[in-house]
Amino acid sequence: MSIQDVYLTPEGKEKLQQELKELVEIRRPALAQRLRLAIQQGDLSENADYTQAKEEQGFLEGRIQELEAMLQNVVLIEDDGPKDNVRLGIRVTVVEEGFDDPETFHIVGAAEADPANGRISNESPLGQALMGKRVGDTVCVEAPAGELIFRILELA
Repeated sequence: MSIQDVYLTPEGKEKLQQELKELVEIRRPALAQRLRLAIQQGDLSENADYTQAKEEQGFLEGRIQELEAMLQNVVLIEDDGPKDNVRLGIRVTVVEEGFDDPETFHIVGAAEADPANGRISNESPLGQALMGKRVGDTVCVEAPAGELIFRILELA
């Protein structure tokens, strides 16, 4: 594993490919057109449209490069393997000590993490603590509010 590996589910890879396609085929040409129009207005030193379009172009090209690099280094997370311990691609149901309501998290790579929607990175404190553990195991996670203890209820 190199530092450049980007762990993605097949859905996550598709999402990044769609974003790249939109940026390259729709947003880049539209921005180029805006730049052409701004240049035609004359004096570029006092042209706010030109300045704003150039800044947007820089961000756009940076994102395109970032997406291309990520997609070149994708390691697909498949969820068809054994479900005996926590690993990338697994959905893990845990309950926090002192609470009754279980929570289910999908363990994904950092590029796909979306904690508000139950997708946590294997690199997050909870994700790191859970990796390799089994049903019935407990894990401790250091959080700003103090130590949190979770018990693994189910793997899917």
